[in-house]
Amino acid sequence: MTSTHAFWLAGRQATGETSFDVTNSWDGRLVGTVSVPTPEQVEEAVAAAHAVRDEFAATPAHIRAAALDHVSRRLAERTEEIAALISAENGKPIKWARGEVGRAVSVFRFAAEEARRFNGGEAQRLDTDAGGTGRLALTRRIPRGTVLGIAPFNFPLNLSAHKVAPAIAVGAPIILKPAPATPISSLILGELLAETDLPAGSWSVLTVPNDRMPALVQDERLPVISFTGSGPVGYAIMDSVPRKHCTLELGGNGAAVVLGDWNSEQDLDWAASRIATFSNYQGGQSCISVQRVIADTSVYDRLLPKIVAAVEAQVTGDPSDAATDVGPLVSEDAARRVESWVDEAVAAGAALLTGGVREGATYAPTVLTDLPAGTTLACEEVFGPVLTVSRVDGEAEAFAAVNDSVYGLQAGVFTHDVRTAFRAHRALEVGGVIIGDVPSYRADQMPYGGAKQSGTGREGVAYAMDDYTYERVLVLTGLAL
Repeated sequence: MTSTHAFWLAGRQATGETSFDVTNSWDGRLVGTVSVPTPEQVEEAVAAAHAVRDEFAATPAHIRAAALDHVSRRLAERTEEIAALISAENGKPIKWARGEVGRAVSVFRFAAEEARRFNGGEAQRLDTDAGGTGRLALTRRIPRGTVLGIAPFNFPLNLSAHKVAPAIAVGAPIILKPAPATPISSLILGELLAETDLPAGSWSVLTVPNDRMPALVQDERLPVISFTGSGPVGYAIMDSVPRKHCTLELGGNGAAVVLGDWNSEQDLDWAASRIATFSNYQGGQSCISVQRVIADTSVYDRLLPKIVAAVEAQVTGDPSDAATDVGPLVSEDAARRVESWVDEAVAAGAALLTGGVREGATYAPTVLTDLPAGTTLACEEVFGPVLTVSRVDGEAEAFAAVNDSVYGLQAGVFTHDVRTAFRAHRALEVGGVIIGDVPSYRADQMPYGGAKQSGTGREGVAYAMDDYTYERVLVLTGLAL
């Protein structure tokens, strides 16, 4: 019998009056039952975070860094247990779940390193102008206040880590709200944080239902919101709190461009393999998964069959099996939505080369060509294992095709020419350009975020730390400089 998982209220475990079940989308089994905080408990967590904010901001760096190091070590020690939980909660194949735990280990380690060197202050002499004689400015970064971190289901541990770890590193209290489909992975972080010496109230993990979030979002004691999820929800949050500092990591429509100089058999095999893997990893449920392949006409006819073969080689099945490449989507409703978008595209004239079949929450890895403009699949983020391939004539047409989207998260460009790489970096309206690989590459220490409707602000530990803080200047007078 599965016990009920408590949430974490101001550093201690607590339970509410109601609960909800988390089920496995592969076989429908119960993963766990999770307690829901009452409105009074949510208020207690917010009040505690608000009350401790000055104390936490003044906490010595070594205490915050030691806590972050501890979480990193404990995640590494519990990798297999936590990976199995992630896989059970959201259907992610176990090999990708292990990779997610490894990335979270790194995020907390990076944050510990950054905490030790953050906010040393930048000195600027002001006597470059006569009015500043004898004056020195010292600029430091100060936490904006408590962070409300709202995490998604697709990377329930690592994207929670990307909110929690930077907040602790700068000394900003954080209230983490995990996705209802995958809360238990986030609650694990609570277990590990409870083993540290961080002050009570500096962190909470609250399993609040989505329909009760507006009050929490609008609470003035939470001046920073870090949200990862869908665009409509993210922009609705931003519109509801115009005076708050919001970081939004939203959707994408990831494009992989294969240019004419990427033309050897080895080149094309590599591109096809990477495209097939990263259009389908996590069931395609990644903001930077490959959704569009834009291939130069000189390589298109040789590349396309390689992509189809590589996609068909993806092993679909039980996510707990180490041989599985593609598991189910997070729910059967999600798979039905993907199915409807593909069916709409095919009815409008798209050619289905492989896949296009749904079984429960599983959708087969799918490749289409000749996708008509204006279809939902052409315009929106599919968030499923679906790939479209199109032909272009030359670099300029390829880059224009990438930019023909309301999204701009990351793009991949397969080219050997460093001059082309720099042109791509200038031309492509995205937050990141990956040369020689798919758009799905992300290092957790680099700035990560998008342009256009892919959001605002940046993640990546040091960059999120900047987002959670503001500059405060101290001017010293009468100094012998």
